[in-house]
Formats: sequence, structure tokens, C-alpha cells
Amino acid sequence: MKRVRVGTIDIGGGAPLAVIAGPCVVESRDLVFRTAETLAESTRRLGVPLVFKSSYKKANRTSITSFTGIGRDEALTILSDIRSAFGIPVVTDIHEVGEASAAAQAVDMLQIPAFLCRQTELLIAAGMTGRPVNIKKGQFMAPADMRHAAEKIASTGNVSILLCERGTCFGYHDLVVDMRSLVILRSIGYPVVMDATHAVQIPAAGSVSGGRPEFIFPIARAAAAIGIDALFIETHPDPPSALSDAASQLPLGQFPLLLEEVLAVDRAVRSMPPFPSASGETLG
Repeated sequence: MKRVRVGTIDIGGGAPLAVIAGPCVVESRDLVFRTAETLAESTRRLGVPLVFKSSYKKANRTSITSFTGIGRDEALTILSDIRSAFGIPVVTDIHEVGEASAAAQAVDMLQIPAFLCRQTELLIAAGMTGRPVNIKKGQFMAPADMRHAAEKIASTGNVSILLCERGTCFGYHDLVVDMRSLVILRSIGYPVVMDATHAVQIPAAGSVSGGRPEFIFPIARAAAAIGIDALFIETHPDPPSALSDAASQLPLGQFPLLLEEVLAVDRAVRSMPPFPSASGETLG
């Protein structure tokens, strides 16, 4: 299992469980800084490495009227300032080849959205920046097929790759999480991330995406029981007022409790020997 260096922290390869967290999108400087301050305080108290996450724009929205961002340059400046002010690495999404270079100058890791995980030119552009890349597994993809997405980035010589589970399409307007996916993704050889908030979405519930946030805690705990290298959580001080993913973000006040519960499971799992498959191959 590879270990990936993101800014000042390590993910995977036996490194402690990390958390990737923040509001879905940069709504304002004040909101992003308030959220980062709370996350930084909580993770430092619990001794958990933090990567702050927020999208500088949202290109994939259900409705033409949905909020997409405050502007690229302003949002990237805010993310860069978060990195400087709190001394924590930062990750943001990119959606087009031309965005990769500018985003890479402002943050420590790039993220490929789930719907774009097969876009060859985008993956290569992300890889060529030299930044670590977190690839979200498409809702429409079998986990084993993420090998091909990773290979596209690795073809640039950049093997600082994370693979992120975020649920799979199940009929109309629903997602399910198949925990086998985490084992399959790990077999590809890169650190595995569980996105426990996008996994509870109800895609396109009317003109916006809905969600079942009551399942965030169970999914996060279950993923930790399988064994993950990082937990991904979108969190907001007041989710109902969020300008994106309002129905699936974790209330910021619940973040410390979630992290404590997940850490308890993670510690128990790491104290156990790796578990074998039916064929005797070590999987965990």
C-alpha cells in the first residue's frame, strides 16, 4: 500500500487515519474560515491529520439556477489563505483541463469529481501538476474499474493517488454503499477514502439533490470497520442554509462526536491482524 504525502501529512501505508473535511463549496471567506477553525481545533485535540476541503466552484448542479461559486480567483485565494492561516493542507475539485494548473498553485491536493473520473485528459492534467490527486469513484462504476483511472494519472509519473468511495447508483434517485468496494479499491494499491456525506445523497430530488444525513454516522463507522485511510466529510455550520448539498452535509457541531466514534472503531481495527479472503489472500 502506497503512502501519499499531502502537504504536511501522510495518508495510507500505515499512517494514522486522516480526515478530509470542509464545506461543500466556498460560499464566503467568513464561512470557510469559521469552519476551518472548528475543524482544525477538533482534529488537533484528537490528534487526527486534517486536509481541509472546499470546492472553489460547483460545475455539476441539478438546476441552472443553483449556486456555482463566488468566482474562481476569489475562492482560490481564500483556500490558499486557509492553508497559510491554519497550517493545514487543502484540497479542491477541478472540472476542466484548464483549471488544473491554477488550482494546483493554491492547494495541496486536487480532486476529480465522481462524474468526471473517466475523463482521460482531465486525469492526465491533474497528474501533470505533480500534486496528489483524490479520485472520486463514479456512481456508475464498479470499484475494480478505478484501476484505469489511477493508471491514467500514474502515466504522468505521479503516483500520489487516493481512491474515494461515495456510493453507487441504485435505481432512480438513490445511492447505496457496498462495503466490498473498499476492499476492492484497496487491492488496487492506493490509499482508500470513504466519503460518508455524498454517499447519503438523493440525486436530483426535484430541482436540488436531497439526502439522508442520519446515515452519515453509520456509514462512517462501518467504513472504519472495514479499514480506510481517510474519512471524507462535507460539513457546514448550518446545513439547511448551505448553498450546495444542503441536505447531505454534516452539521459542524456534530463533527467532533463523529470523529471520536470513527477513531474508536479505527483503533480497534488497527489492533487486529489483517483479515484473509476466502482464498487465503490478505486483504486488510
